[in-house]
Amino acid sequence: MVAYSFKKQFVPSIRQGTKNQTIRAERKRHARPGERVQLYQGMRTRYCSLIAEPICEAVLPIIIELDAQIVMLDERIITDPDALDAFAVSDGFAEWSKLDAFWRRTHPGTSVFRGVLVRWTPLDPSERPLREAAGGGQMDLFEAGAEA
Repeated sequence: MVAYSFKKQFVPSIRQGTKNQTIRAERKRHARPGERVQLYQGMRTRYCSLIAEPICEAVLPIIIELDAQIVMLDERIITDPDALDAFAVSDGFAEWSKLDAFWRRTHPGTSVFRGVLVRWTPLDPSERPLREAAGGGQMDLFEAGAEA
């Protein structure tokens, strides 16, 4: 199973099901379609918590050209402002300009990005963590009879 870590700002949109994808750099192994993925907030910190474990739906090559406002997703080219906004919403942003600002802030000097887009199936309530410790700590996966 492959795990992905997210900034705290994305947790609500993942849990609400409005963010159903993540854009990542190439790495040795990404999720594969049909495979369960673990979505965490704060991985590798003492505040790590499981957000959900949906099923990977697709892994697609992506190129984002911020200056030209173009997204090349697999064989599709997205340039229409409404389509760019819809793409941004699927990635957890209110609109394209917010995604653009986030990328420029978190990846300074990188106006062209090449990587993959990992998309997962919509979440249902059974895929949400059973319980989290007080203060947003780790989910207790091993406690028998954990309450919802």
